[in-house]
Amino acid sequence: MEKLLIIEDSEEIKTQLKWGLKKEYILTFASNAREGISLFKKHNPKVVTLDLGLPPSEDTAEEGLQCLSEIIRINPFTKVIVITGNNDHENALKAIEKGAYDYYRKPINLNELKIILKRAFHLANLEKENRKLKERVEKKETNLCGMVGQCYEMKLVFDTIRRVATSDVPVFIQGESGTGKELAARAIHSLSMRSEGPFVPINCGAIPENLLESELFGYEKGAFTGAENTTAGKFEYADRGTLFLDEIGDLPLKLQVKLLRFLQDKKIQRIGGRKDIFVDTRVITATNVDIQKSIEEGRFREDLFYRIGVVTIKLPPLRERGEDILLLANLFLSRFSRELGKNIKGFSLEAQHAMKEYDWPGNVRELENRIQRAILLTNKSVLDATDLGLQSDDSKAISSQNYSGLTLKEVRELIEKDVILACLDRHQWNILNAAKELGISRPTLYELLRKYHIRV
Repeated sequence: MEKLLIIEDSEEIKTQLKWGLKKEYILTFASNAREGISLFKKHNPKVVTLDLGLPPSEDTAEEGLQCLSEIIRINPFTKVIVITGNNDHENALKAIEKGAYDYYRKPINLNELKIILKRAFHLANLEKENRKLKERVEKKETNLCGMVGQCYEMKLVFDTIRRVATSDVPVFIQGESGTGKELAARAIHSLSMRSEGPFVPINCGAIPENLLESELFGYEKGAFTGAENTTAGKFEYADRGTLFLDEIGDLPLKLQVKLLRFLQDKKIQRIGGRKDIFVDTRVITATNVDIQKSIEEGRFREDLFYRIGVVTIKLPPLRERGEDILLLANLFLSRFSRELGKNIKGFSLEAQHAMKEYDWPGNVRELENRIQRAILLTNKSVLDATDLGLQSDDSKAISSQNYSGLTLKEVRELIEKDVILACLDRHQWNILNAAKELGISRPTLYELLRKYHIRV
């Protein structure tokens, strides 16, 4: 139950309110302004009823208005309902100007006051949710709910996710395998008003067609052989949350019709059932296939596509994300080094070039797996291209052709970083010995380590 603070000096009114409201709210009573402020700080209620005529100045509104000002100062989002005398219209308006939510004239009619209180709590809860949502969607950074990127394409993706999260429109996510489609769907869910509800993912291509319908829509007892109990499907499990249908392009035509019907009516029927079941869930879909080609070939319904694709988010492949490759690589390096108890310091120049030049058909998932495997198997403190399985058979070192597209300054910096890493590796990361071999002072070496983000 919600907390309600009642600041009232009349014992008769206190008794009336306690009798009429105790089943609906957790009630706290105060007889004067000082006690009221103290209890307000302690319990932080969303709604307060405040008698303007409080001791020691019961005949004026001075004490009550000061109390109101202090409550609003402590928490301006509090809904304060002032209780006034029948002829005290002027002070009621003063209270509204100072930030009161509403006012009510004595004598108190409980039915009327209950309506005002219910509306006040509803508005307070709605405003709280909106503030939380605004804080989440306005947070600008390279990490959005587990998605990492700083290239232009990913910034556009992040911006779109923040925009669509605030509504309930269906979202269609398109991208190659391994680009992070489920992460994007989870981000939309986490930033939405449904974030406290369930997120239910299902891969439409991983479940046989004869089982997929029962997985999605559930079934009634006796609907088919083996249906011993009534079982809810993924749609019902996602009620008041988000249902993520991955690989929607593999959904059989029969189930496409049922999905279309749900998107139109928000109702489903279990297998073997006749009753319509209303389900309040947001549907996010994704695929790695060319959906337009599937439509042309008759494998996907065009009317369904228009329903699920109100907003389309296209995730770029890793090979088109530029410096994000090294950003993600270093993120995975740090994570897996910590998880596997290894002290891996970084990537060699050769490994960095190899990662930039590689096509990454498996996208971010492949990068993650290669780095995890390399850290698990290596005894080195610096990973090279061979550790990542990216070095060609006829090349054991970086050749000049790898520097194409780089400025002289960039090449110098890459070589300098690689030389420092190799030297540190030879001396088991002893700074003094490495500095001596490099012919520089320890402070200079520490400065270079900071410059190239080399962790010691």
